[in-house]
Amino acid sequence: MKISIFGTGYVGLVTGASLANLGHEVVGIDIDPQKVKVLQQGEIPFYEPGLKELVQSNQHQGRLRFTTDFQQGILSAEAIFNCVGTPSNVDGSADLRFVLEVTSTIAKYSTSYQVLINKSTVPPGTARRCTALIRQLNPSSQVEVVSNPEFLKQGNAVYDFNHPDKIVVGAQSEKAFQVMQKVYHGLVKTYIPLIETIWETAEMIKYANNSFLATKISFINEIANICDAVHADVKIVAKAMGMDQRIGPKFLNAGIGYGGSCFPKDVCALYSTAHQNGYQASFLEEVDAFNERQKSILVPRILKAVRAVNGDTVTVWGLSFKPKTSDVRGAPSLLLVPQLKEAGLSVKVYDPVAQEEARKILGEGVTYCSSITESVINSDAIILVTEWDEFRNVDFTEMGLKMKNRIIFDGRNIYEPDQLRQGGFEYYGIGRGSF
Repeated sequence: MKISIFGTGYVGLVTGASLANLGHEVVGIDIDPQKVKVLQQGEIPFYEPGLKELVQSNQHQGRLRFTTDFQQGILSAEAIFNCVGTPSNVDGSADLRFVLEVTSTIAKYSTSYQVLINKSTVPPGTARRCTALIRQLNPSSQVEVVSNPEFLKQGNAVYDFNHPDKIVVGAQSEKAFQVMQKVYHGLVKTYIPLIETIWETAEMIKYANNSFLATKISFINEIANICDAVHADVKIVAKAMGMDQRIGPKFLNAGIGYGGSCFPKDVCALYSTAHQNGYQASFLEEVDAFNERQKSILVPRILKAVRAVNGDTVTVWGLSFKPKTSDVRGAPSLLLVPQLKEAGLSVKVYDPVAQEEARKILGEGVTYCSSITESVINSDAIILVTEWDEFRNVDFTEMGLKMKNRIIFDGRNIYEPDQLRQGGFEYYGIGRGSF
C-alpha cells in the first residue's frame, strides 16, 4: 500500500519506518523543512533504540522517504496516518488543533476514497469531530476517519510496534476495517488480536490503558511512602503482590513518580474529558496530583541528610523520564533539580543521552558532567533519578573515594541497601524503611 504519515515525531517516525519494513511505500510528511532534511540524510532528531537503523534500511530499499509536500503526500496515498502532537491545554485537556489542521488539509486536497487514521492519542469523540469537519469543508469528500491508537513505549517502541499485545481499530464501515487489515497485513497473527470497534470505544481504550498503568504506579508509590513510615520494605511487598495473578508484577516498582509524554498527559486529558461531559473523575485527578507530589518527595530528605554533614553539593544521575530515551518531558529531574538549587545546593548532573535536552529546560546554574566519575567528584550525595543500565553496575568503592560524603538516594530502588551500607554509604530508598 501507499501510506502517508503526517508528523515525524516518536509516534509518526516509528509507525512510518515500521510500516515501510512491512513492505508498504511510506511517505513521512512534516512542516519543518530542517527536520525533513535531517531525516532525508538518514539521521533522527531524538534517541530511540533501533529506530535509526530501521529508518536507514528502509530508505535504502526505497520504501521510506520524507517530504514537506503535504499535497502530493495526500494525493498519492491510500491510507493517511495522523501522528501529530496532542499537547495539554492549561486545563489539562488535549489540544487538538494540530490534529484538526491535518484533517482540514486532507479534506481540502483529497480526491478519492481514503482512510484518515488518527494514530495520535485523542479523547473520545475526536474521530466524530474530524468526520464532521471533513463534511463541513468538503461535502463530497470520500475520506473516512479511523481511530487506531498507538501503544508504544519510548525506549522500546520499535519492538512494541512489531510485537503488539493488540491492534485496536475504531471505524464505521466494513470497507474501512478492510483497509486497516491490509495496512497491518503481515503483523496480525492468531495470537495478536485485532479489536474492531466503534470510534469512541477505540479512543477510550488508549486512555483507559494508560490511566490504569499510571494508577498502578501511583498506588505502589503510596504503599512505599507508608512502608517508610512503618519501616517496611516495599520491594518485598510489591514482590508478594505481583504473585497474585489478579494483580501481576509489572508497574509495581516504587520510585519518585512517572513522567513522559503519555501518562501525565493522558490522565489529565481523560479527567478533563469526563468533566466536559458532566462527570468529575476525582479518582484520576488524585492519581495525577499524587504523582506530582511524589516527584518532590525526596527533597526534604535530601536537604536533611546533606545539611547534617554540612554538605553543599549533590549529584543527580539520570535526567530523562525513563531509560533508553532522550525525552525529558514530565521527567522528575526537571522538578527535583530546580528545587535543590533553590534550597542553596550546588547540583551536578549526568545522563548518558538526555543531557542536551535537559539543558534546554534547566539552563545554566547546573554543572553538566561528561561521565559518572566526573559527576561525583567532591559531591556529598548521589541522587538516582533514572535507572539507566550504566548506573546499575557502578563501582561504589571507587565512587566513594571521590566524594566528600557517602550518601545515596535511590529514587528507583535498583540498589541493595546492605551492600552500599557495608561500603560506607548512607543509603535511602523509596519505601525501604530508611526514614
